[in-house]
Amino acid sequence: MTLSTIDFVIVVAYVIALITIATLVSREKAGHEKNSQDFFLAGNSLPWWAVGASLIAANISAEQIIGMSGSGFVVGLAIASYEWMAAATLLIVGYFFLPVFLKHKIYTMPQFLQQRFDKRVKYVMSVFWLGLYTFVNLTAILWLGATAIATLTGFPIVYGMVALAVFAVAYSIYGGLKAVALTDIIQVVLLIFGGFLITWLALDRVSGGAGPVAGFGVLLDHAPEKFDMILSKDNPEYMNLPGIGVLIGGMWMMNLSYWGFNQYIIQRALAAKSIKEAQKGILFAGYLKMLTPLIIVVPGIAAFVLAQDATSGFSVARPDSAYPSLMALTPVGIRGLIFAALIAAIVSSLGSMMNSISTIFTLDVFRPLNPGVESEHTLVKVGRIASVTALVIACLVAKPLLGNFPQAFQYIQEFTGFFTPGICAIFILGVCWKGATGNGALLAALGSFVFSILMKLLMPEIPFMDRVLYVFIACCLIIVALGLFEKSRVQEGAIELREVDFTASTGYLIGSGVLVAILILLYTTFW
Repeated sequence: MTLSTIDFVIVVAYVIALITIATLVSREKAGHEKNSQDFFLAGNSLPWWAVGASLIAANISAEQIIGMSGSGFVVGLAIASYEWMAAATLLIVGYFFLPVFLKHKIYTMPQFLQQRFDKRVKYVMSVFWLGLYTFVNLTAILWLGATAIATLTGFPIVYGMVALAVFAVAYSIYGGLKAVALTDIIQVVLLIFGGFLITWLALDRVSGGAGPVAGFGVLLDHAPEKFDMILSKDNPEYMNLPGIGVLIGGMWMMNLSYWGFNQYIIQRALAAKSIKEAQKGILFAGYLKMLTPLIIVVPGIAAFVLAQDATSGFSVARPDSAYPSLMALTPVGIRGLIFAALIAAIVSSLGSMMNSISTIFTLDVFRPLNPGVESEHTLVKVGRIASVTALVIACLVAKPLLGNFPQAFQYIQEFTGFFTPGICAIFILGVCWKGATGNGALLAALGSFVFSILMKLLMPEIPFMDRVLYVFIACCLIIVALGLFEKSRVQEGAIELREVDFTASTGYLIGSGVLVAILILLYTTFW
């Protein structure tokens, strides 16, 4: 199924408009040259709505829309735990960790690790994050986005990746984080609109034209097993989502690492005008996360039901083709809008990832190793070159790394799960325990990967989510043991929590309580 002329016109108009707006909003005042703070942290000027919208726009990309919808096709609503538990995690990050980071006025997560531990920890984790962002995140966004483009247009996947990469460069390379964040509200509105439209049309198709409410009832009747949030051990997907272990185990580590200690995400909150604006933005993002299963996972379930009906004329070649196949069912014109929404999600995440790569490489690797370079112009130039280089590498390795995985989303989660336990242990104990040392942090980072690989090889029967929890506990024990062995109760860079203002506004606390109540209701309903 290809796009019509009017669909292409809509998509091209969106591309031109977004590049124009991104350029205009990131222009500097006359006489002011864009410096590293402007490029990497938007001059600490982001309002709450930009923080929240940018958090979601950075998060929801091809790996979520295409990958999670594909997992919805296979697993069902249980995969939504990544979204709904993320909302609860955001509340924790906003109330506890964010005040600590902003108190120390940091640009990057590696910078925080240097302040708390030492340069060795900073360099090791900088290299790790650069590799992860380039070889896992960028490749996944490009490959899955190009897969959707190929399904709808018939273009070869390689052309789709190149087109997305060029668009992302044109949209973000000049303005940096400010261009990305201030246009993300447009991206999010378009994304939510397009997502709800796909859900509406898919459910209407399932019900034979009786409407989306009737369609949802058909899903409950024809695929009740797809609405189990807590999977039983006899479920074939139990290894990916191990029952109650999702609620009390490794899922918390996965979410804390992603939403709290991940430069790609937390950079938006670090760029806020103030701590209050950052917290309001995080709360806003938490409510948006509650909506995403409806516009991503439910269409995947609808695609499953349609594919089981021989009279529907609907088929899915592989799970990750579920969402693009549903897009192909939409009317002319509407298809162009939804296609533009998908591209909005992809390029926003690409732009965000590129900015994070450039930030870490420039501020945590290049500048410390080149102390004679003080020119702000040079730093911004190096950042731009680093981000484009990473994008080119991702384009080259995307197919070899992801071309043969039926559920790319689960692949991404398991791969990052090798490193997540160590990251969480380093940050949590680094913030909460004054005795944590640099040697302990380094050994925990190494141990996270080694223990994860050994458990996967020697105990393959353990679900990866449970493995993440066990390895996290082991990494914490390593840090505590090294701290006690080195007999240094208080490190020089230890965090004085008594000096951090953890006071939150009444609105933040009430909004958090309401969100938690909604979560309890959802899990109770779909237990």
